[in-house]
Amino acid sequence: MSAQQGPVVLRQPHRPRAIGFLGLETVGGWAVKVYGISASADVPRPALVAATVEAATSALPSPARTDSRYGIGFAIAHDAADRCFALVDWWHGENEIHQRLFSAPLERSDALTPHPGEAIGCVWELAVTDFERRAWLRHVLANPEGPDPDGYLAAHFTGRV
Repeated sequence: MSAQQGPVVLRQPHRPRAIGFLGLETVGGWAVKVYGISASADVPRPALVAATVEAATSALPSPARTDSRYGIGFAIAHDAADRCFALVDWWHGENEIHQRLFSAPLERSDALTPHPGEAIGCVWELAVTDFERRAWLRHVLANPEGPDPDGYLAAHFTGRV
């Protein structure tokens, strides 16, 4: 059985983007791994990175640590081709990622607001999410020696996607 679909129309050919670990930030008791992606440079603009950390301050639940939260998360600042994006993710329960997505016009990278719509991330952002999922499995859920949150926080993704 084959589905008859229209062609996928690309705005432009795929160009790999650099994805880099920018540092570990402490945000309201949370340990947040911060990543950067840019469509036009090696790293996103500093104003977007700062706005992403600020968005994490307002998006992450308080208190950071409860019976079901560990105060551990990651954030992505993405200077994309059409908008600026900030993804703020955290681990909840032993195996769930919770997320808040923010965006801003390109010309106002520091004016992040909750993103309208149902997006969860693009192929570049999801590369980070996939790495973080695998790192959580390796260091926390499936670690034969028991959960190692410090090992998880020390694991970082860097690459081109």
